[in-house]
Amino acid sequence: MSLVFAMCLFSLSMSISPGPVNVISLSTGVNYGFKKAIPFVSGATLGFTLLLLTVGLGLRFVAEVSENFLSVLTYTGAIFIAYMGLKLSSSVITSTLLPKEKQDIPAFFDGFLLQWLNPKAWIACISGVSAFNLAYSLPLLSLFIGLYFLVCYISIASWALLGEKINRLLSTPSHFKLFNVTMGSSLIIVACYLVYLQILM
Repeated sequence: MSLVFAMCLFSLSMSISPGPVNVISLSTGVNYGFKKAIPFVSGATLGFTLLLLTVGLGLRFVAEVSENFLSVLTYTGAIFIAYMGLKLSSSVITSTLLPKEKQDIPAFFDGFLLQWLNPKAWIACISGVSAFNLAYSLPLLSLFIGLYFLVCYISIASWALLGEKINRLLSTPSHFKLFNVTMGSSLIIVACYLVYLQILM
């Protein structure tokens, strides 16, 4: 039971903390509502779960033997995160209560791909598999993946639900625009920071 608790605590701390996926989930909830954020939430959760399974079954070895693997991942992930930030900053959506001429809602595939290009997700997978010594135990790996899937889904979805609640506080189009620019800019800053850290290494 203590192992299950430790796994849940690890999963929660990694899933609920702010990051690119949660920022986009929050923004989607603000701009489109909770229900329309579900495809992105589902894609991000499934993407992470499959990444965790892949790492647990041996891709961790590839990451360890290839000096350039995490480097390439960081740069590729930073480009995709910055792209999502630009997309969000230029969003013309003004309210979930107003008709939308063009909906550019983050989709299932956006969430799925973002996890595979997100250095934070890779670090969470590699550290989780290592910390609980799961690489050589399929039953324990299966338990961890099952728990992580549930915790991850609830965590990312809670950001989308929070976004829907924040929607009520944004009363004018200019408020929505300011929110979108702020969230988009934060993603671009995260992308630049990832590149900066990589250069320092």
